[in-house]
Amino acid sequence: MEKIGVVGIVVEDLLQVSAVQQILSKYGQYIVGRMGVPDRQHNCSVIALIVRGETDKLSALTGTLGRISGIKVKSALTDAKE
Repeated sequence: MEKIGVVGIVVEDLLQVSAVQQILSKYGQYIVGRMGVPDRQHNCSVIALIVRGETDKLSALTGTLGRISGIKVKSALTDAKE
């Protein structure tokens, strides 16, 4: 079943930005929109994704990101309308 929703990513370790970018590129076909906001005062960044795809693909995306040290990921998904 196809889902649509949001994925929030907090990059606490800015040295991991390239790893995050590589994963986002790999799963780019499931990303409908993306916004990134750097918080230089607190030395972190927040990325918000709008995603659409099969549950297993979106879970793979969030799971892969969540295994990176210094990265926090949360998602909210619902059934996509046809």
